[in-house]
Amino acid sequence: MDNYIVGRNAVKEALRSGRSIQRIMVSEDKVKTGLADIVGLAKSQGIEVRPTPIKQMNKYDLEVPHQGVIALVSAVQFKELGEVLQETNHEVPLLILTDSVEDPHNMGAIIRTAECVGATAVLIPKRHNAPINATVAKTSAGAIEQIPLVQVGNVVQTIKQLQKQGFWVMGAHMEGDRTLYEADMTIPTVIVIGNEGKGISRVVKEACDFLVTIPMYGNLNSLNASVAAAVLMYEAVRQRQAK
Repeated sequence: MDNYIVGRNAVKEALRSGRSIQRIMVSEDKVKTGLADIVGLAKSQGIEVRPTPIKQMNKYDLEVPHQGVIALVSAVQFKELGEVLQETNHEVPLLILTDSVEDPHNMGAIIRTAECVGATAVLIPKRHNAPINATVAKTSAGAIEQIPLVQVGNVVQTIKQLQKQGFWVMGAHMEGDRTLYEADMTIPTVIVIGNEGKGISRVVKEACDFLVTIPMYGNLNSLNASVAAAVLMYEAVRQRQAK
């Protein structure tokens, strides 16, 4: 389902961002009522709106509820890292790099938070990572249309490339050598978020400048990957605003 976006918010953000949409299917009973705003926006852009029986829409193999609207879109448009960094050369960049994040709900939540904090981009490996599909788009609440997504090859090579450009690369790890409060995130920073169960891989850990941990005060010793990412991103925002 990589070429479908579903859900009211996700489809609306795709329309607003100018995403290439081929056709929108809308539940017959909602064309003039609950989804009238989406229909109007689509027609103003010359996009075909096709009233569709709800039974037919339910036949699509979607992992998330379609809420009466399905958009047939072109594949997500990844950006080049060099171009993204050139566009933000007046700011202190904050990059989020995922390492084997396999749950599309986590991936969508990470992208959503990255957009909310104003991160520069989310870097997503081509392999061993959740595909940017309908579930990711829906969970991100349209954020995949608003923040640059950069597809990278080898994670370690990407880290080394960024280090040469002056970035400090910190890996999120429950056995990190310093807490998030002790890590300086006011400089060009890359936050690496690892797999939901295994964390970041050994070779990626070794490539990072340091590992950062989030203190735990309860009985459990780790957070969900997307929640940990959110905590780290907002600490970066706090530090930068304080400075």
